[in-house]
Amino acid sequence: MKAALVLGDDALVLSQRLGEWAGHAPVLEEEVALANIALDLLGQARVLLSLAGDEDELAYLREEREFRNLQLVEQPNGDFAHTIARQLYFSVYQELMYGELARAKGGPEVADLAALAGKAVKEVAYHRDHAVQWTLRLGDGTDESHTRMQRALDSLWRYTGEMFQPVEGLPVALPELREPWLAALSDVLRRATLTLPEGPSVTPWSAGAGRQGIHTEPFGRMLAEMQHLHRAHPGATW
Repeated sequence: MKAALVLGDDALVLSQRLGEWAGHAPVLEEEVALANIALDLLGQARVLLSLAGDEDELAYLREEREFRNLQLVEQPNGDFAHTIARQLYFSVYQELMYGELARAKGGPEVADLAALAGKAVKEVAYHRDHAVQWTLRLGDGTDESHTRMQRALDSLWRYTGEMFQPVEGLPVALPELREPWLAALSDVLRRATLTLPEGPSVTPWSAGAGRQGIHTEPFGRMLAEMQHLHRAHPGATW
């Protein structure tokens, strides 16, 4: 199922990125929070990839060009503001998308996706709230935190357009989510004394080929780390 694979890859890759904060988060409480979000996403990925095939084979034995995740979710963590900007962009989109998907009607494949979305949207509401609260704290905090948060938002903006490209087999009109996404994002950034990225300070070109299997350079290194143990010990069991 194309849609299950695409959504599963998004969740899997972002889960891996957030897991990289283990042992490196700025405070212990935040380490636990990021780990919990990563585990939520991993749980979503397992269900979705199981709908598309064998979850272990899809996660550990595919080559880079076979993954269909958004380029946004594969971007390196950077500093903490960079991670929060990535999470804000994605979780606001994911909550909107899952909300629509949970109400979708159709055959067994659509019903499976809708059932997953109905459960996952509650998790994603927490992910979005977590990102929003940190955006407010960093944006309306010190001069340094404000500058870093705005820089992170500007840097990742180029990857956001891909979220609204149609996905085969997904009964959600993704292009129609862009306006409510922008409205929600604009409200958060206004309250955080930040600005929606636009103008000459933002790189004008737009990325968006992850859905076609074309990924950015950091993805290959992340994938090698994620797949190393499984590939080094094929067939091993606990």
